[in-house]
Amino acid sequence: MGFARTFAICATGFAAFGLAAAGAAAADPVAIPFQINPAPFGNPNGSFDAFPGRCAAVVGTQPGVVVITGSMPGGWGCPISSSVSWINLSNGATGGAVLSDGLNGIPAAATLQTGVGQVALILNTASGGTTTPGLATFYVP
Repeated sequence: MGFARTFAICATGFAAFGLAAAGAAAADPVAIPFQINPAPFGNPNGSFDAFPGRCAAVVGTQPGVVVITGSMPGGWGCPISSSVSWINLSNGATGGAVLSDGLNGIPAAATLQTGVGQVALILNTASGGTTTPGLATFYVP
């Protein structure tokens, strides 16, 4: 009886420890890429001298938070000082932000406090030229 009780207590302790460790582990951040297409001179197909802006929505770093940045290595690729408008389709929250200016070697980025849920966003460049805005929808954990 003593051995069975000791074994059961140890097994319960190990199981509880394993469940606690699994609950504490956070998911890795996920980058959802989207693109902004410039249309110089009104040409919706773009041009060889106007490259697309490659942006990403990074989710999973914190609950209810999404970071908009470039999808290229080091966070580059998204046009600097671009405006972001978003709506959380799950809770009705809305907002806007402007990506940073990319000075001092820091890539353009904006942190959005959207809350948990399905989010849709539109990103427009600040260049003043004709562009097709970037559109993305994703789930923010």
